[in-house]
Amino acid sequence: MKNNYFKMMLLSALSLLAVSCSNDDDNNVETPDESLSEFKYLRILLSDEKTNQLTLVNPVDATTASFNAKFAKSALYTTESGRYAGIIHRADNTVETFDSGFESHGDHVDVDGVPQFGALTGQSLLPTHFKSKIGEIMTFNDGDGTLSVAKESEVNTAGAKFKTINAGLLAHHGAMASFSNGTYAITVKDNSITGTLPEKVKIIDNTGKTLFEPTTPTNGIHGNASDGTYAVFGSASGVLVVQSTGEQKLIAHPEGFGTAWFGSILETAYKGKFVGFTAAKGAYLIDVVGGTVKPIIQNTTIMQCKVSYNDKKLGILLHSGDFKLYDLSSLQIEKETKIIAETATDATLKPQMQISEKFAYITSPSTGELLQVNIQNTSNIKKIKVSNTPYMITILGFENSESH
Repeated sequence: MKNNYFKMMLLSALSLLAVSCSNDDDNNVETPDESLSEFKYLRILLSDEKTNQLTLVNPVDATTASFNAKFAKSALYTTESGRYAGIIHRADNTVETFDSGFESHGDHVDVDGVPQFGALTGQSLLPTHFKSKIGEIMTFNDGDGTLSVAKESEVNTAGAKFKTINAGLLAHHGAMASFSNGTYAITVKDNSITGTLPEKVKIIDNTGKTLFEPTTPTNGIHGNASDGTYAVFGSASGVLVVQSTGEQKLIAHPEGFGTAWFGSILETAYKGKFVGFTAAKGAYLIDVVGGTVKPIIQNTTIMQCKVSYNDKKLGILLHSGDFKLYDLSSLQIEKETKIIAETATDATLKPQMQISEKFAYITSPSTGELLQVNIQNTSNIKKIKVSNTPYMITILGFENSESH
C-alpha cells in the first residue's frame, strides 16, 4: 500500500510539473507584431515610364509578378470595390482593366481567380479623368467631351466594352462625378475663357440627357471628387459644390489665396468633407455643409499629397524627402520624419506615393524600386525591386487578412 501511495504522489507531482512547464511555455510564446506586416489581401500595382511592364507586388512577402500592358507610361486607378484597376493609356486612346482576383465579403476575403487583365476594354479619344462609383467605371474623354462607362461586374465578361455617353459637349479637358441616384455632374466648355479648361457644370442622366443646366459660371475648373451627395470641383472662382438636384454654390478660397486655386480635390471617409490641394499653397479640408476651407498643411514644396486607402489619413511627401501624416478627423499631425533623399523640383520623373493603414509606398524611379515604409517605425524601410523606371502606383485589394 505504501509503495502505491508513494507512486501516486510521484505521478501527481510530475503531472503538476508538466502543467506548470506547459503554462510557462504558453506565456513565453511571442505574439507576432501585426503592425510589421501588411494585410494579406492587399497588393500594389505599378506601371513603368519606358516599357509596357506592370508589376504586381505582394507586400507581405515582397514577391512580384510582371504583366504586359498594351502601352507604356499608363495611369493607374483602383475601382470603387477595391478589386479591380483601371489602366489609362491617354495618348493611345485605350483603357484596360486588371483583376486582383480577390473578392471581399466584409469580414473575410475569398480568392476568386488569379491576378490578370480583365476582358473589359475601352477605345475613346484621349481618356483622361477616371472615376469609379455606384459599381461603375468611367473616364472623361478629352478628345471629344464624351463619357465612357462600364460596370465593375463586366470586367471579366468576354468581349465587354465601355459604352459611350454623349452629352453634346465640346472637346475639353473635363471631369465628371457620380451621384448615388445614378446621375452625373459633368463639366461644360462654353469658351467664355481661353484654353481647354471648362467653365461650368451640368447634371445629366445615363443617356446624356441634360437634367439641370449650369447655374454657376467660373473662371476655369480642374479637379473634382464626389461622395455621392455632393460633387466638388476645383475652380479659379472658388470651390464649386454641385448636388444632384441641380443646386450649385461657390465656397470662397481662404483669404490671401490670390490667384491660387485647388487643382486637385480628394475624397475622404467623412461625409461632406474633401481635401483640396494646390502646390501654390498646400492642402486644406473643405467642409461643403459648413462652407469652410481650413488649412491642414500650408507648404509650397509638396511633391505628393495623397489620402490613405481607407480615406481617413492624409499623407504628404515634400521635395525635401520629409513625410507627414495627418488625421483627417482631427486634422492633427500623427507622424513627421524624413524618409527619402531630396528630389529636385524640376526632376523629370518624381517619386509617387500611396498609403495603406500600416505603410507608405513610395516609388524610386532612379533605382527601380518600391519602398515600403512602416508608418509606426519609419526607419523600417523595405526595398522591393520592380521595373526599371516605375511611373504610377495604386493599391488594390482589401485591408483584411481573414479568409473564408
